[in-house]
Amino acid sequence: MLRPLLGVSLAVLLLGGCETRSVVDPVPAATAIDSTVRALMQNENVEGLALAVIDGGAVVHVAAYGIRNAARDPLTTQTIMYGASLTKTAFTYLVMQLVDEGRLNLDASIADLLPGPLPEYDDYHDLAGEARWRALTMRILLTHTTGFANFRWLEDDGKLRFHYDPGTRYGYSGEGFYIAQLVLEEALGLDVGREMQTRVFDRFGMTRTSMQWRPDFRANLADGFRIDGTPEPHDERSGVSAAGSMDTDIDDQARLWAGVVRGDGLTSGSRAEMMRPQVAITSVHQFPTLVPDTNPANTTIGLAAGLGLVTFQDARGAMWFKGGHNDWTGNMVICVESQKRCLVLLSNDGRAERIYRDLTRAILGETAMPWTWEYGWLKPVAGGP
Repeated sequence: MLRPLLGVSLAVLLLGGCETRSVVDPVPAATAIDSTVRALMQNENVEGLALAVIDGGAVVHVAAYGIRNAARDPLTTQTIMYGASLTKTAFTYLVMQLVDEGRLNLDASIADLLPGPLPEYDDYHDLAGEARWRALTMRILLTHTTGFANFRWLEDDGKLRFHYDPGTRYGYSGEGFYIAQLVLEEALGLDVGREMQTRVFDRFGMTRTSMQWRPDFRANLADGFRIDGTPEPHDERSGVSAAGSMDTDIDDQARLWAGVVRGDGLTSGSRAEMMRPQVAITSVHQFPTLVPDTNPANTTIGLAAGLGLVTFQDARGAMWFKGGHNDWTGNMVICVESQKRCLVLLSNDGRAERIYRDLTRAILGETAMPWTWEYGWLKPVAGGP
């Protein structure tokens, strides 16, 4: 049985009450959301944050707060921000369209999909003599169960290797999405950047989103701020990466996640497959990815990998989420399936993630969201995730 969080957060107080929010409560008014965001940002010195709220599959509130760069230019709802690993879920949406079209089988070995052995590709010579790459499938790649480190450059020798058999446990890995992109390019002959543009971004009317840097982004661009407040210039990513090259703004992200939660462009079966619990997650934290420590409490909420996202059970039923960050970026999408209600958060400040638990509670109510699993540095709240 899920236990409610104890105590009263600043965010709940600011929304005008100290009682636990009912699961059937409406989304708070825009003015209440805005005042809560500003207060929480001030408490943690967060320079910039953009937010969208989706309810019933419709966008009901979009706003931006703070600044976008060291010159203190304002962050707006059309400021270009780094999408980071939210790219992975958007890419998975493309993959599922190809599954619907019968062009891709999630459970086929990549050995049967690629025109040649994986170790023969330039980036994968490290796997020469290693047979386990043949066990990789698109499902394994999209559920982060490859057995790879997050990135090979995190290894002491910088080489790619298996740490466990594919499909046996969850371990977040951008390397898996690199291979998934390779499959689309080499097996299907697709230009992933073009397919993402036409099948995902254009579908949802996302005119200010791209998998590659666009010169027109410069006019309203967010630089980042590190934990100590040091500014960090926005990267101009010239190459397409399924693991995280998306540049975007909050207006476009609102459209994207509203479309995803509605299931636009997918069969109901493929949409459900994305959010279905595929592999139980037992790790005590998401990062570092290869630490063997486990947390039996994850089973209480059914924490599991979906396709390109993470799912769990709440008092309202199924919920799912996807984060994306680096040292100066903090992004998060959390959705309640039964209500088609989502909170979308983009920030150009590494400190923003410190306020996401309170902010989510204020807007979505009490949830079983596993915050301390997602952010290993975050202390648990007594009686809560």
